[in-house]
Amino acid sequence: MIDVILCDDHALIRRGIRDTLCDASDIRVVGEAGDYGELRSLMRQLAGARGGDGKAAACDVLVLDINLPGRSGLDALHALKDEGSPVKVLVVSMYPEDQYALRALRAGAFGYVNKGGDPQLIVQAVRTVAQGRKYVTPEIAQMLVESLTAPALDNLHSKLSDRELQTLVMIASGKRLADIAEQLALSPKTVSVYRARVLEKLQLANNAELTVYAIRNGLVGE
Repeated sequence: MIDVILCDDHALIRRGIRDTLCDASDIRVVGEAGDYGELRSLMRQLAGARGGDGKAAACDVLVLDINLPGRSGLDALHALKDEGSPVKVLVVSMYPEDQYALRALRAGAFGYVNKGGDPQLIVQAVRTVAQGRKYVTPEIAQMLVESLTAPALDNLHSKLSDRELQTLVMIASGKRLADIAEQLALSPKTVSVYRARVLEKLQLANNAELTVYAIRNGLVGE
């Protein structure tokens, strides 16, 4: 049996994923969390229950969203990787593969699935990841090949930090700095600092140019 934890800030999304996974006879959802803090508490609790000494893995597979309030899914990935956690992470995100898939894989994820895809792909991905194998779609496989064979082809936004990219996408999607600060559980001043760094690294002057850049590079829809 494959034990799975779900971490997504939308209860309806979690329910949809849970129902899809629970239809598989070899998968069971053992816990759910809505943000990073809940996830860490849940993982400690389940690890203790599984191993007695608290050193066991909390689950076999963590199905993780990137866009969490406060610390993002990428933050969670980095933390788990730094700790040497044995839990295998499958990222399930609303963002297209070309935005976050490679970042997630480099941060330690075993797979990446878009929420807009066939729900059965999540079942297939969970089974693959639970076996310790990477799960990538044909689109991600192509991106990986291109990143290896054409290293000189470099986008400016590839140099952004995870949080800077997140800020870029949210601004280009029309969100105000105050809204971004609230969603990411940051101060408006901190978000302004991220915005300034993005403008500097992308050599842009204002939000209008930033939005045009994001559209031209496929980071947001037109």
